[in-house]
Amino acid sequence: MIRDQIAELVTKAIKKAQHKGDLPKYASPPVEIARPKDTGHGDYTTAVAMQSARFARMAPMAIGQAIAKRLPQVDYLDAAEVVPPGFINFRLSERWLAGQVAAIEAAAGRYGDVDLGHGQTCQVEFISANPTGPLHMGSARNAVLGDVVASLLDAAGYAVQREYYVNDAGTQMRTFAETLYRRYQQALGQAAPLEPHHYQGTYMLDLAAAVIAEHGDRFLSMAEEDAIAALSAIGETLELASIRESAAGLRIHFDRWFTEKSLYDDGIFERVMARLRQAGLTELKDGAVWLRTSALGSDRDEVLIRSDGRPGYYASDVAYHYDKFVQRGFDRVIDVWAVDHQNQARRMPHLMKALGLDPDRLTIVLYDLVRLYRDGQEVKLSKRSGDIVTVDEVLEEVGADAVRFLLLTRSNNSVMDFDLNLAVQQSDENPVYYVQYAHARMASILTTAAERGFQPDRWAVADTALLQHPAEMALLRKMVELAEVIEKAATQLAPHHLAFYALELAGVFHAFYRDCRVVSSDPADVGVSYARLRLVAATKAVFARVLGLMGVNAPDSM
Repeated sequence: MIRDQIAELVTKAIKKAQHKGDLPKYASPPVEIARPKDTGHGDYTTAVAMQSARFARMAPMAIGQAIAKRLPQVDYLDAAEVVPPGFINFRLSERWLAGQVAAIEAAAGRYGDVDLGHGQTCQVEFISANPTGPLHMGSARNAVLGDVVASLLDAAGYAVQREYYVNDAGTQMRTFAETLYRRYQQALGQAAPLEPHHYQGTYMLDLAAAVIAEHGDRFLSMAEEDAIAALSAIGETLELASIRESAAGLRIHFDRWFTEKSLYDDGIFERVMARLRQAGLTELKDGAVWLRTSALGSDRDEVLIRSDGRPGYYASDVAYHYDKFVQRGFDRVIDVWAVDHQNQARRMPHLMKALGLDPDRLTIVLYDLVRLYRDGQEVKLSKRSGDIVTVDEVLEEVGADAVRFLLLTRSNNSVMDFDLNLAVQQSDENPVYYVQYAHARMASILTTAAERGFQPDRWAVADTALLQHPAEMALLRKMVELAEVIEKAATQLAPHHLAFYALELAGVFHAFYRDCRVVSSDPADVGVSYARLRLVAATKAVFARVLGLMGVNAPDSM
């Protein structure tokens, strides 16, 4: 990236200035290149001269001038400017900026990629909702967040696998199976009231009806435990099919669906237990087996096996992450969890240490809740069933583009207020409409130009040196920011930066369209028209790249 190249230039200039006697010998602080808040000060700036003053025992302005003097000339920068109280400002060369149209074309849909991962393997595990009911809008936020994080890491040079962890063991599945059995009995005319701990949602009535349609009343003649076991497997299969369908509606597909049961059925948990016992990290206390995480910096130990022989709450976490890191060998793992799992997230580094693994290889991304609004009022219940509002209902009402884009317009650490009215509004107030309309306008410009006789093969080789208008330069400057945006979003695991960038790029494009006539009827302007058509085509490609990373369609018409 240009930012990093500038940092390297400055670092070398400091060393050269010291070698030539312009600066005294001192250990220079790391050179950090930032974008100035006021674009009138240039494209990039560094405060290294001010940061060096106490080491060099010189005035910051004098240090800055000594550094600027030793900066080599490069094609992508105009001369550096030293301004009070010691900033060194850099402005990108307009000729170089115009040449970036060719770089965008050459990238063939991968413009902005950065190599942070160097091919390391990274698993992103997300959604992972219990197969005990339909996906709701909280799950949709998990889904979109995890999916776009995975896309960002792919763009940042990682070999990424998307995984869904199926929580099909433990008390929740037992409760689900019991509920289904009682709803099944009720549907067949038997008295079988639900208890308070059972799933009360009306979707269980639909599930029971689906079981009856396929299997009839044959489970009534079974012993209760046998019937519950059979219905547990059938119900899980049906719910997973529903979850797969909802995920597909959100344009999400997983490389692997990993079941919690396999941790126990395949002996993974026993292998982990043997490893922990050998390391002296287990302890028998009160009839239960504990993991001695207090010896690893935690404020408490964790139960691995309860006194009744059942796995403890953290047992599956330990075994699952052992499988991820040790057995499958991922270099890095990202887990996307709801914010109500924050206490569990704080304890995961201790579990990693117990496995002899570097805690930094595991990152837990937490996200806050989603609140739905319609007509200014919060919507908590489904019109259709009276229960929670499902992903499918919202997708049916506003579409996947609106769901995905709007869920990315807030940091995952913030509560998301999702306005159903805004999501379908065709105006600039609707962020997804505003961005998609920009892409459609670009497509329309190119189509109209071709209809008027401008040949695509000619604008593909147009002279971009003719691009000199301030609005053209502003558009080019915004496009070359993409690599920095991808790096920032991938490093922070914060996809909302993509949404912000898309909105900014749309705004800069709309300003360009307002200020620059793309297709002119004046024969004297034909060269500029072709250059601007090439610029529009490049901008369209960058837009499609950003929206593609977000999983949002880039329409050619609206």
